[in-house]
Parts: sequence; C-alpha cells; structure tokens
Amino acid sequence: MMDINYVREQFPALDRDFIFMDNAGGSQVLKKVIERISGYLVHHNVQLGASYKVSAEAGEKLKFATSRIAELVNASRDEEIVIGSSTTMLQRILSITISKQWKKGDEVIVTDTDHEANVSPWMDLKEKGIEVKIWKVNRETLELEISDLNKLLNERTKLVAVTHTSNVLGTINPIKEIAKVVHEAGALISVDGVAYAPHRKVDVKELDADFYTFSWYKTYGPHLAVMYGKYEELEKLESINHYFIGKDNVPYKLQPGNFNFELTYSTLGIMEYYDEMFRHHFGSEKAGFQERLTKTFELIASHEEKLASILLDYLKSVPEIRIFGIPDADSSKRVPTISFVHQNYKSNEIVEKVDNHRIGIRFGDFYAKKLIQTLDLEEKNGVVRVSLVHYNSTQEVKKLVNIFKEIF
Repeated sequence: MMDINYVREQFPALDRDFIFMDNAGGSQVLKKVIERISGYLVHHNVQLGASYKVSAEAGEKLKFATSRIAELVNASRDEEIVIGSSTTMLQRILSITISKQWKKGDEVIVTDTDHEANVSPWMDLKEKGIEVKIWKVNRETLELEISDLNKLLNERTKLVAVTHTSNVLGTINPIKEIAKVVHEAGALISVDGVAYAPHRKVDVKELDADFYTFSWYKTYGPHLAVMYGKYEELEKLESINHYFIGKDNVPYKLQPGNFNFELTYSTLGIMEYYDEMFRHHFGSEKAGFQERLTKTFELIASHEEKLASILLDYLKSVPEIRIFGIPDADSSKRVPTISFVHQNYKSNEIVEKVDNHRIGIRFGDFYAKKLIQTLDLEEKNGVVRVSLVHYNSTQEVKKLVNIFKEIF
C-alpha cells in the first residue's frame, strides 16, 4: 500500500488549500527538482566546453543527467536521448529531419485519438507530397483496432505516429503489438508517451519503439521534453543545427541552440524520487534500477487504480453521464485520466461549478481536436476531464464525487 503522506510531502505545492486534478495538463513539481534547478544556477551556470574547472564540472553533471534519463527509459546508449523544449517541438524536429529521406508519394499514418503534437507535424508534410492516412478510432469501443491499421499499411508507408495513451480517453494502447505490425510492414513507429509516462514505467526496448517522446512537466519535473530514438535511426537524420554540426553528431544535431542546462540537470530529481520511493516502501532490498523502477510503478499503478475506481464507480451510477474510454479502473488498461459528458449540461458549465470549491479540473478538447470532432462533442464544448496522478488522495477524489452529486 502506498504511503500517500510520504508522497505528498515531496511536492511543495500540495501544502496549499487547493486540489490539483488537471495533472494531464501539467503535474506539480518535486521538491528535489526545484532544488536541482536552484543548485545548478547557483554553482554551475556557465557555458559548456570551456577549459576552466566550473565548465568541466557542469559538462559532467549534464552528461550524468542524460545517462540517468537513458537509464529511466531503458535506452541502449546515452546518445539515444534528445532533449528539447517540448514534445510538440521535438516531434516537429523529427518530422522535418526524417522527411528529407522520403519522396513524393510516400505515406505516413496518424490517428484521430492523438494530441496534435503527434499529428500536425506529419499532416504538414502533405506540402512535400507525402500522403497522410488517418487510423480512425472504433466509435463503438473507442479503441484503435490493429485490423484497421493493417488496412492502411503498404509498401509506401514510412512511419506510423500513435499515442501510448490518449490524453482524453486514458486508454493504454498496445504499443509493443502495434510496433511489431508496423515493423513487419517495413515502417517506423513514433510514439507520443506524454499521457503515459507519469503513470507507468517506460521501457523503449520492451516496446521496440523507434521514437518515443514525453514531457517532463507532466512527469513531476520542469517545462522540458525528451525524445528517445534508436541510434541507427537518429544517425540517418539530417542535422537541424549549425552548418558545422555534422550529421554524425548525435544528438546535438537535433538540439539547435543546445538544451536547457538547469532544467535538464533537474530531471535527476525525478529519478532520485523513484529510487527513494522504492526504499521507503521496500526497504534496502537489493535490486537493479530497472527492477526498483518496476516495483515503484506497480505501487503507483495500484494506488491510481483505487483513485480511478472511486470516480468511475460514481460516474457509471449516473444515467445521464457518458464516460469516454474504458469504464473499468483496471490499471493495465487505462490511466486515471477520466473524461465524460453529461446530457443536461455543457462541459464548461460543470467545470465552472467545481471551480468554486478550489478543485482544478478542466473542460475542452485538450488539443485532441480530431477525437472531439470524431465523437461529435464540439457543441458540448468538449469533455469534462479529471486527470489524477499518484499524489492525489482517496479523500480528494471522494470530495470531488460529493461535489458532482450536488451538481447532478
């Protein structure tokens, strides 16, 4: 059982009289991350690559941070880690550089469930003569069917862009299975893991993803993002950096202007948190980092399932409410990002009533515009979304449920 008091003590913002339930839009930040940012700016705020000691020390610290990020996602080497300002920007950089390998008539497949970060960069390649096909969600099950993907794949398919977890539906897609199908067709897969990474362990080797991107500011860290890419695929990409930064300079060729030093260094606080969370709950049990990470995320998943169950059980009891995504709290099938509409209210009307109770939830399309259009929800002003993470408590969720009972 997760020690919720211990967890909440690690997030300074949770001390205030406010309940954060818009976490898919941005999570609260760990104390360790804040301390790392401050420490770097005080002691190592210099340019890299100089001969003097402080610069050398700064370079070593950033190299170490990158190695820990590689370890977190189980990359094969540190050079497979590309740091950028946002997932949107990293996906854009990927689309610009990788499309230089393609020719007119080549094809890309996107879904109508994704955040636009993993759609627009590919859609815009139509201007270069790249054909873009849409893998549409099954409107009955609200899941992406692999049989539908198979109908879209052919010898011209170069890449499939898909989300690991929809930021509206909360459904976990079977990326490993999808990657196998995509690779058998001779194509690459680019996965948006933004809505998945805060909740479950990311193992890029296990998934066999060619590219995998997520944002640290939704994973208890700063406004920064990371893209993993298989080294052999990153090597092939054209440089988007200065002309003298060669194609073989991976990953710097994909980081124009370099990455943000203090924010990159601060991500160490996230890995330290997962490690300390393991030790707090499991003691000094000897285990490698990947095993510790697995156990920590199992603990997180179990707690989140309890949170989701409380909310979903209530929502299912109201006949006028339609839940989007799997209505089961099973942590192997979904994360606790829960969206719904009420037949008698527009979504904004519900959220505005909750606002008065100092609880942050949200309404809208959450940049998954194609999904909201597919589900004919624009007149409702999108969905009501309650996005929970492991630092939320059962008491907080029960309070929200009681407020919903007053509204409905």
